[in-house]
Amino acid sequence: MTRAKDYTEHLDDALHDPEEAIAYLNAALDEADPDVFLVALSDVARAQEGGLGALAERTSLNREHLYRMLSDRGNPELRSLETLLDAMGLKLAIEAKHAS
Repeated sequence: MTRAKDYTEHLDDALHDPEEAIAYLNAALDEADPDVFLVALSDVARAQEGGLGALAERTSLNREHLYRMLSDRGNPELRSLETLLDAMGLKLAIEAKHAS
């Protein structure tokens, strides 16, 4: 077993916990780089029960569309992002920016 696979399996196990997934996604958002958030979103989606295939069924999004949306060239529409987050038991939220 390769080290990368060990890391991926560990990450997937951690991201099964909704609180861990939320913290992971919020940390990615803090990076202020949409690509970092997209990678994190892909990681959380992959860690879902049944993987991306089952997630595509739960969202009624086309499987190819879901893979493309979560790819490094992905640019999910807000509606698709909300659908995906809803299927993972999450929601999009806005909060006030705190003064540094």
